[in-house]
Amino acid sequence: MVGSTMALDLSNDYHVHLTDYNLENLSSVQKRNPDITTIQLDVTDHKTLLEWLEPADIVLIGVPGYLGYQTLMAVIGAGKNIVDISFSPENVLELSPLAEKFGVSVIVDSGVAPGIPNFLLGYHNTKMEIKSFEYYVGGLPKYPEPPFNYKAPFSPIDVIEEYTRSARMMIDGEIVIKPALSEIEIMDIQDAGTLEAFNTDGLRSILTTMNHIPNMKEKTLRYPGHADIMKSYHKDGKFDSNQIEKTVAILFDDWRLGDNEPEFTVLDVLIRDEQQTISYHLYDEFDIETGITSMSRTTGYTATASINLILKGHFSDKGVFPPELIGAKKGCMDFILNYLADRRVKIQKNSLRND
Repeated sequence: MVGSTMALDLSNDYHVHLTDYNLENLSSVQKRNPDITTIQLDVTDHKTLLEWLEPADIVLIGVPGYLGYQTLMAVIGAGKNIVDISFSPENVLELSPLAEKFGVSVIVDSGVAPGIPNFLLGYHNTKMEIKSFEYYVGGLPKYPEPPFNYKAPFSPIDVIEEYTRSARMMIDGEIVIKPALSEIEIMDIQDAGTLEAFNTDGLRSILTTMNHIPNMKEKTLRYPGHADIMKSYHKDGKFDSNQIEKTVAILFDDWRLGDNEPEFTVLDVLIRDEQQTISYHLYDEFDIETGITSMSRTTGYTATASINLILKGHFSDKGVFPPELIGAKKGCMDFILNYLADRRVKIQKNSLRND
């Protein structure tokens, strides 16, 4: 869903070569733009992958998280500049020396979240002494259906990963680990209504790159009751290695978005220092005109904006960089926000004095 959106967006300005293991996915994209060159490929076959990549100027990786690290390492070895939104569970920053060795620029985690909050944090970190940073994010059907009240706007296996991977956060200058799905709170979210928020492991690189900020957390948003259902799945062993394949197959159908089904993505970011709280609010809905989901728009266009950061010469440092380090560089955050705004993904900013 996200990959096709990125390919179509980039094809407005560039010659795009697209690969997927699923021929049906490739055919669907090529029907929308026959100028996109497609080929079926298994990214775990690194020899064939590297042969296919040979003529590329830059590579955009959007594979499921469990394939991300090895794919990224292979593409770095091919000497290609990269934007990667695979959100691998491994620490991809460990590949920075390899990227420096091959002289390539790599931007990772450049989606809606991680991604947009990171760019914003990196920018404001150069302007203020931040005391706390938090964000809340969710992609949801506009008209929820029980029992899950949820549809997955991206790979279900990566959604389940959010529900099982322990959540790391910064509390009073110390990294604290809590279970995923913990500390559920009910919140009234602008444009979205009453939702529940719970701990997930979305801070990722920020815990290292911004570890001078004493308090940082991230929570996922769902309709009330969803987290308890997922907790029961966890307790019953449905996410265990011997049952996960069966569980994913079932949830893939239950969580599948219908054609042209209304859905939305919402993101709230809060950045505080001693004097003020700066907030950003993003709300985006399914685009009826193009048939593109909000999650594909907000994630995909952040990634294609990052592609253009590199191609247009706004960012050329060598190594592996998360978005917060890019946002700190002059002009980069504004470029991302303007690129999104040009595609009608709007982010509202507000600033309030602290009491």
